[in-house]
Amino acid sequence: MDFQRADSLATHASLLERLKDLDDQGSWQEFYTTYRKLIFSFALKHGMTPTEAEEVVQGTVITVARNLPEFRYDPGRCSFKTWLFNLTLWRIQDQLRKRHPEETLLHLQPGDTDRTSTIERIPGPESEHLADLWEDEWKKDLFERALERVKQQVDEKQFQIFDLYAVQGWPAREVARRLGVSTARVYLCKHRIGRLLAAELQRLQRETEALP
Repeated sequence: MDFQRADSLATHASLLERLKDLDDQGSWQEFYTTYRKLIFSFALKHGMTPTEAEEVVQGTVITVARNLPEFRYDPGRCSFKTWLFNLTLWRIQDQLRKRHPEETLLHLQPGDTDRTSTIERIPGPESEHLADLWEDEWKKDLFERALERVKQQVDEKQFQIFDLYAVQGWPAREVARRLGVSTARVYLCKHRIGRLLAAELQRLQRETEALP
């Protein structure tokens, strides 16, 4: 399957608008549920412990709440994905500073604030690595969310066939033997559910990006 175009995690403009109301607990829970795994996984890949990664998640959500009213979608300057990336890096930096409070990390300059693009303060090779890592986690998270949606649309055995064959990479014959189905059914499930998955990925992409 080609998921090369899966480059945007769903960001509902209506959700972002609702988040400006800090008392809208339902919307904030939806935001947390949507982005928690992405931020947590990225923090772990950046060398955080699970406890530190959870603090990164909590800190990032708080920073979003503080800065969202000022965020404006400008695809030529900074997408929501990049904005969230920068806020997450800032919170990761906080955790690193707790480890080494005597050091100034990531080349901070006096007067730096959350509004400063964190990635701009990191040297070229390292910034490229971090951006690539974030992009990988972004696409992975989008795929997993689309897969979860598809799982709700098909029966359990069909999804199990698809998961083993198309996602985990088992040979078709082994899947057929293990689940007691024909190889033809394995191929059919891959084709049918693969189309559903591609449609969900496109739907998530259409729901993307932030406020005008």
